[in-house]
Amino acid sequence: MRFAACVKIAAIAPTGFYETGSKTRRLAAQAVEGGKVKLNGERTKPGKELKPGDRLLIHIGAYAWDITVTGLSDKRGPAAVAKTLYTEDEASHARRQQQVAERKATADPGLAIKGRPTKRDRRQIHRFTEG
Repeated sequence: MRFAACVKIAAIAPTGFYETGSKTRRLAAQAVEGGKVKLNGERTKPGKELKPGDRLLIHIGAYAWDITVTGLSDKRGPAAVAKTLYTEDEASHARRQQQVAERKATADPGLAIKGRPTKRDRRQIHRFTEG
């Protein structure tokens, strides 16, 4: 069966790489077209066929995954099965975990803002900006 031997990038990205946040094939194809996914270090097209041993570099937001395809499935399946079809580089995993820890450690300044500024807040902003 040809499909079992080669799978297109846009077909495997949503199932095989569920951690990247790609929920549909269309979103996966858009990510590939937008240059967020590189196959063996080069930009690729959504119709490009994957083979075991191919390396994918996936960028989503501030995070990056360096993934090696270890196997292909002939049908879509659950995420637990899909995760067995690739291995992530240890350095990539460690770097992403460090980024997550740093992000949790720093407070998001936007969390204190709740909607529009009140009249009092606006006066303080004007005092601050005008001197």
